[in-house]
Amino acid sequence: MPADDPQNKPIDRYHTQELVWESCESYAVTALDEQYFPLAPNQPECARLEVPMDYSDPEGETASVAVVRIAARGESMGSLLYNPGGPGGAGLLTTMGASVTLGESAITERFDLVGFDPRGVGATEPAVDCYSEDSTTAGDKVFERLGSIAPALTEADTQALVERCAEGSGGINALANMGSRTTAKDMDVLREALGEEKLNFLGQSYGSRLGSVYAEEFPENVRAMILDGAFDPTLQLQDRLLASYTGFQVAFDAMAASCATQHDCPLGTDPAGWTAAFQAILQPLGESPVPALEEEVNFEVALSGVMGGLYSPDAWPRIITGLQEVQQGRGNELLALAYGISGFEGDGDTSDGSTEALMAINCVDEDELSADDLAALRTDTYEQAPFMDPGTDVTEAARSHCADWPETGELGIPYAHEIEGLPATLVVSTTGDPTTPHSGGIRLAESLGSSLLTVEGEGHTVVSGGASPCVDEIAAAYLIHLELPEGELACTL
Repeated sequence: MPADDPQNKPIDRYHTQELVWESCESYAVTALDEQYFPLAPNQPECARLEVPMDYSDPEGETASVAVVRIAARGESMGSLLYNPGGPGGAGLLTTMGASVTLGESAITERFDLVGFDPRGVGATEPAVDCYSEDSTTAGDKVFERLGSIAPALTEADTQALVERCAEGSGGINALANMGSRTTAKDMDVLREALGEEKLNFLGQSYGSRLGSVYAEEFPENVRAMILDGAFDPTLQLQDRLLASYTGFQVAFDAMAASCATQHDCPLGTDPAGWTAAFQAILQPLGESPVPALEEEVNFEVALSGVMGGLYSPDAWPRIITGLQEVQQGRGNELLALAYGISGFEGDGDTSDGSTEALMAINCVDEDELSADDLAALRTDTYEQAPFMDPGTDVTEAARSHCADWPETGELGIPYAHEIEGLPATLVVSTTGDPTTPHSGGIRLAESLGSSLLTVEGEGHTVVSGGASPCVDEIAAAYLIHLELPEGELACTL
């Protein structure tokens, strides 16, 4: 085709590239990667996908997306692209895990499972890197843990943040192009490079946002899409966070009820006193941290560990043990839970990048919150989720860590509404989900015109875990045959 032919667009070369599959050894970015990559039922293979750094300038800088593929156990009918959530979740590692937990599922029998590290994440280049040995640690107030609300930042803090993130992450242009809309475009390039006419996609938690954006951008390219643990596409950031924290309070109450069945429960047996008992254990850590390994656990770290454990009932016994340890003057278990959710490694001074990537992607996607918004979020959160209350008078002025980010609000809320030409999709939502409440799943299903599978039980996301034969059967029938039962869909954990 002549170079000046209008159909010979600069973007075309990305869509026609061939993926070169190889060992995943060089794609490992953490010790966990090295440990779990060999565990997939079929040998995983990895490749790099070249994409434009900025899709408005396809002849400019490029980025390299890390991709993993695990072949179907039987006769493959194509690729199933998988995103585990985050933002900032390591797609390569979690895809390996999903291939194991779905090791007997018809889904992995018929589909090649394909995962990827989104923009700014893991082995994708450039990845977000704002840390250095001499300037930033796990205690840096800019990189708050789960449950931290509106840290007191100054203009100098947020300017320094952007400068060091840009320096370590490929420059300002790279930071501006780490949002969900850019990653959705990467997904469509990957679909083409995989040789798929239509996309099959399983997105969980944040992956539901990513899938929704893809559906909005490329509805004609969707074959099947499951969105599990759904983000509500109608909520602005402040309302989304408040809804999530309110969900964590519900999960806390459920955990406390389970604890109350034990004779030595540190929260007692009176439902009216559970939150107060919890506050009595954790709030003193604000002034008097307890030791854990070679570190100290303060209120913020301990709360982060508890909230990390609330994601799954399987971790509730660890929360209870952690609270008992704090009563005895130690914080080992809650520190371990906090590391598990934050992405920090055990020495507290380094990160696998997930915390930074979460911040970068959310900054690009969502509107910056004003100081008044942040102050209101603090007040409303402690009213709706009192177990999170640090017990201090929070009067410091708040400034968003996204205040000096090169791009914000790109997502546009509401999104994924009244999409024309989108085929039947499936939203899965658990009634006791602590961080993406069931109400959000209902709204996403309404927005996309999706079927809604309601799962009665506790926990965050369910499809890839292999814990529910009912869910697996419905999901497999939909992905393989595009069949969904008539009427309301329901399963129980």
